[in-house]
Parts: sequence; C-alpha cells; structure tokens
Amino acid sequence: MAVLVLLLAVVVALLGVLVAGLLRSHAEILRALHQLGAGLDPDAPLPRNTRDTERLSRSTRRATDIAGESPAGDALSIGVVDVDHPTLVAFLTSGCTTCAGFWTAFSQPRLPVPGGARVVAVTQGPEAESPARLTKFAPPDVPVVMSSAAWTDYEVPLAPYFAYVDGPTGAIVGEGNAATWEQLVSMMQQALADAGLARGRRRRDARDADRADLADEELRRAGIQPGDPSLYPGRTPPAPASDRPAES
Repeated sequence: MAVLVLLLAVVVALLGVLVAGLLRSHAEILRALHQLGAGLDPDAPLPRNTRDTERLSRSTRRATDIAGESPAGDALSIGVVDVDHPTLVAFLTSGCTTCAGFWTAFSQPRLPVPGGARVVAVTQGPEAESPARLTKFAPPDVPVVMSSAAWTDYEVPLAPYFAYVDGPTGAIVGEGNAATWEQLVSMMQQALADAGLARGRRRRDARDADRADLADEELRRAGIQPGDPSLYPGRTPPAPASDRPAES
C-alpha cells in the first residue's frame, strides 16, 4: 500500500512538472505572437485607440520625428513635425500577414495618398526585425526606418498601425489600424474631413497670399516695381496685364 501511495505521488509530481512546462511554453508563444502584432482571439476587443476600425480615431497628441536606421544599416532620420507636408507613418513588420498587403501597396509607383501625404514605413529595430528580410519588402520610393523608439513614442499597440501627421502643426490627425489599403484610404479621408484640414490649408493659402503682398510692398518701397528687369535676370520680364492681347 505504501508503495502504491509513493508511486501515485511521483506520477502527480511528474504531471505537475509537465503542466508547468506547457504553461511556460504557451506564454512564450503568446509573447512572440504579440511582438509580431498577431492576436489569437479575433473577437477580443482591440487595444486603446484601435476600437473603431472604420475610421482613424482622433488624437490630441503631438507627433515626433522618426530616427533609426535603414535596413542597410545607415543612420536615418525623417522629419514629420514642422514640415510643409503631411506624413502617413505606417508601423509594419516583416512577419505580419496583413502587413504584406501594405508593403505591396506602397510599392506601387505614385501611390495616391489622401492629402498628398508622404508615406514612411517604420519597423521595430534590428533587435526585433531582420534587416535582410526587410530588404525584400522595402518599397523603392518609401523610406523604411527601423526604430523601436518610434514604436514607443507613438504608443503602437499592434501591427499594422498608422498615424497621420499634419506637418505644419505636428499634430497626429488620426491613428488606428486597418486591414487593407482601401480601408485605410477611407479612414484617412474621414480623418481629414473631421479635422477640417481642407479649411486649414485654405487658411494657409491665405497667409501665403498675405506674405506675397507684403513682399511686393517691400519691393515698391525699395523702388522696384512689378516687371522690373532686376527681378528676371537672364529672362525677359512678362508683359503687364494691360499690354497682353485679349483672349478670343
């Protein structure tokens, strides 16, 4: 009887060790999938800022410039703040199935991006990504920056993830995730409309016109009138509007 009890205790102990090993292995698999931006439960609620997949969620955060290195190992810095154009920052990985569709879309020449935004692809750093593998995905006209710091700065919860940055203000107009390029385009257009960027651009155009008028006034004070030859070195000044032939 004592032998049977001892044997049963040994079996229970072995089963405990086996279960502990399985749980540890499962945790490692979940951690690896999370780093790759994958999830196991398709019905699980998305992390913060990604619950609404039909639109980029509005954000009040300010963007930061992106610094890291290229897949070739060169230092790379991309300015997205205090620039005269918007930027679509795409956080992707080389192992995410959904990301593959965006790598393909970004490889298209002259890809039309809402708002005329520049596209920048950002992966995690060399400690989490394979530079050699990324060279197979890197689009010819889209810079690819390997930067784990950027993922931290933008609080990226999963991949693919996108942030639309208005360059002149440095504001993140919208951020979130999308499954296809077509869905992302729709989301970006909605985010631009919600943010009123079209009106903002018209205001900037008006400010540009005001600056042009001020420049003309400064030239007049210096005795230089519109059409003055000194303004057109090596070229013939345009004829005044009054001297141009009328259009038939």
